[in-house]
Amino acid sequence: MRIGLVDLDTSHPEAFLPLIRAAGHEVVGVYDSGDVHPPGYARAFADRHGIAYVFPSLPRMAAEVDAAFLHGCDWDRRIERAAPFADAGIAMFVDKPFGGRARDLRRMAAWADAGVRIVGGSSLRWCAEVAAWHERHPAERAEFGLVGCSGDPFDYGVHAYSLLHGFLGPGVSAARHLGGHGQHRVELAWRDGRTGMVSLGPTSARHPFHATVLTDVDVEHLICEPDRLYSSLLAAVLPFLAGQAPAPLPLTALMEPELAALAARASQREGGRWVALDDPALDDVSYNGAAFAAGYRDARYPRVKRSGTAR
Repeated sequence: MRIGLVDLDTSHPEAFLPLIRAAGHEVVGVYDSGDVHPPGYARAFADRHGIAYVFPSLPRMAAEVDAAFLHGCDWDRRIERAAPFADAGIAMFVDKPFGGRARDLRRMAAWADAGVRIVGGSSLRWCAEVAAWHERHPAERAEFGLVGCSGDPFDYGVHAYSLLHGFLGPGVSAARHLGGHGQHRVELAWRDGRTGMVSLGPTSARHPFHATVLTDVDVEHLICEPDRLYSSLLAAVLPFLAGQAPAPLPLTALMEPELAALAARASQREGGRWVALDDPALDDVSYNGAAFAAGYRDARYPRVKRSGTAR
């Protein structure tokens, strides 16, 4: 594939690049909106990594690539950034989180239903520890899981939701906010009656991605190895993006962690009631991508003052 990288905000574009190349694909160009980095960063990134083009616009990129990797950390602009590729029928990897509003997730699902290949989300969904656990328990299923991590309750919290989803599988139906001391605790329900919990939010010392998984006959505690996360993710998604394999999961299933996080937010606002993933209440809550991107930018460039939020 000829691949374009859209928005260079986080460490992911640089970390993914050698793995994409090792899989036999070519990164032909980049585009950066300036939400995080100053002018000139995209050119410097391209020169440093031997990438030929810095595209002046997303429609220009869409005309030259087979797939786009959307890496921006302002998830409120996902649809804006994805639309030129969807309109051109170009495959997309959408970095986590897919979006912070239910209507944006529905828009992506509609594109996928129309035939656009879209995949993405958290690397924890495909981590080696999840795959190895399923190999060790071929005749069992996870009946309950307790999963957690540190960091922003949505940008990082979606990793916890996704890790739990990896163990218990698709079929999340509802979520409720349980409160908590320090971190937030959220309970998720599956359509078949199983439940799981996530513990998420900032901590004074960074916690690793961790999970305790129960079956009818076994209890196991796991710590996820961060160095293998991206290779496992790309091994799961690149063949689909290239049209060489079916989707690892339907897009609607892959987006259940984000929908569960939105349901948890609605539940917190409404006193901890169970909120279904298709509840209209999800349309009244969101996670603020612009504010997260601004904070990310200020942490990266603390001495740089800018007017406006993006260029």
